[in-house]
Amino acid sequence: MKLPKGNCANLGDKLERYCLNFNHRKGKDKAALFRDRLGITLENKEILEAALLLAALHNDAVVRSRDQYGYHYNIRFFMQTDVGEAWVLACWIIRQGEDFPLSLHRPCMGRYRLP
Repeated sequence: MKLPKGNCANLGDKLERYCLNFNHRKGKDKAALFRDRLGITLENKEILEAALLLAALHNDAVVRSRDQYGYHYNIRFFMQTDVGEAWVLACWIIRQGEDFPLSLHRPCMGRYRLP
């Protein structure tokens, strides 16, 4: 299935605050992975933003769970840059009372290896 309303996906500020932030306690490890494997940092985050939004629109999504906050979805996609390539896991939520997907605390790579 596709991510519902993937064309309305909202990345928020998670990339800046978390995934590409070397000063974040947990995000710094993801930031290092994105830099080392794909060459993506805050300075060129638009590469990752574009890939995430394209994946939200075109790739298959899996419902991970439903809870009091809403429906949680996972999208795994392969990403290539001039520096390297990696599988990326993007997590989204459509919160109760809202009708658009919002990026959660990922994307990440490493633990989520695909063939």
